[in-house]
This record gives sequence, structure tokens and C-alpha cells, in this order.
Amino acid sequence: MEDPTLAAAAVLSDDLRRSMYGYIRRSDGPVTRDEAADSVGISRKLAAFHLDKLVAAGLLRAGYGRPRETGRVGRAPKVYEPADLDVQVSIPRREHGLLAGILLDAVRTQGPGESGRDAALRVAAERGHELGDAERKRMRPGRLGAERALTCVGEILERHGFEPARATPTLVRLRNCPFHPLAAKDPDLVCGINHAFLAGFLGGLGATTLNATLAPRPGACCVEFGAAIPPASATRSTGA
Repeated sequence: MEDPTLAAAAVLSDDLRRSMYGYIRRSDGPVTRDEAADSVGISRKLAAFHLDKLVAAGLLRAGYGRPRETGRVGRAPKVYEPADLDVQVSIPRREHGLLAGILLDAVRTQGPGESGRDAALRVAAERGHELGDAERKRMRPGRLGAERALTCVGEILERHGFEPARATPTLVRLRNCPFHPLAAKDPDLVCGINHAFLAGFLGGLGATTLNATLAPRPGACCVEFGAAIPPASATRSTGA
């Protein structure tokens, strides 16, 4: 699945499209093809081609304005206005919006006697569980063994910028911290939020054969995934 932000950035790499997009964003209202063409000095036909690319990338919305007052009946002109897509490209990928959302929800829902840190960890676990639950319903994986669960977890977290790497058949390390460089300002808090989010994610996914463990490493995510160690009582009951 193509990342819409990267696709939008690729479309904006063209100078003409970037100039027209900037002109439309600065305009007080919807812009016609003729106005967009005049803004960069190209033909209406060529402007229509570039405008359609911007619409396909989710950067613009197209609609129809009022017919021009020319004294005769005519078709309403096609007009363009900015869409809601916010283009921010970072390599490696960052998830500052996710962290900000967790902290905002923590402030809004902090209960009596609950510390700010505890509220943030609670909300992070809830957000992670929601993500895992949504993925579980989409994939319907059933009960997963540790190795298969690690594969599923890696595929999902790859889409969220964690850059998972299989260190052993039963261990996945995350090479990128999506919350960097904010994690450097308060590693105890941010790493705690990250751990709570990823542990909640495993819970929502139903990956009971895995554990999310805090294991800080320089330049990498502070959490890694490994096979859960069965309780001693369970091991004895199986005769191991």
C-alpha cells in the first residue's frame, strides 16, 4: 500500500504543480482552471493535467462554481481548493501527532488522584489496544504462535515507522523510534508511553504468545518483542 504522504510529496516535486498548489492555498476561495493556469503562465489544458494530479494525490478537492456571468447560459466552471491532507515527510518516519494526541487525551481525561504520567500511560495503552484490535479484525488471524505473531507484528509496525528487524526467530527489535527526538527530552516518560502503547497493541491484536519489553538501545526504539515465557506452573503441567 502506497503511503499517501509520500505520494503527495512526489506529486509536489514538479515545480509547476508546487507553484499552482501554493497559489490555490493562498487564495481566498476556490480557483478555476483558467486562474490556476494564469498563475504559472501555462495553457488551460496543461493546467488541467497538473490539477488532476494534485486532486488524485489528495492535495486538492475539485468541484463546480457558479456559472460565469457572460449573459448566456453556460456550464459551471470546475474549481479547486485545498484538501485536508497535511504533507510532512520524514525519513525515518516520525509519529509526533500520535504522541501529541496521547498527551492531549491524558490531560483531558486525567482522573482525581491520577498523576499526569499515569494518565499518559493509560491513554497510550488504550490507543495501542485500539490499533491492535482493528488489525485483528482486519486479519482475523486466530491464535498465533510466537514466530508467526512476530511476522504479523513486524508487518503492521513497519507501516507505522518502527522499522522492525528480526534479530532471532523469536525476537524483533525496532530500529527506529517514531517519537524521536522528543524521546531525548524525557526518555523515561516517552519510552514509558511507547512501551504502554506497544503492549496495548499486542493485547488488542490478541498476540498472547509475545511480550513487549523495555530494552533501550542508542539510536533505536526502546521496545523489543519476544516470545512470552510460559508460567512455571504451565511448564510443569506439560511435563517439560
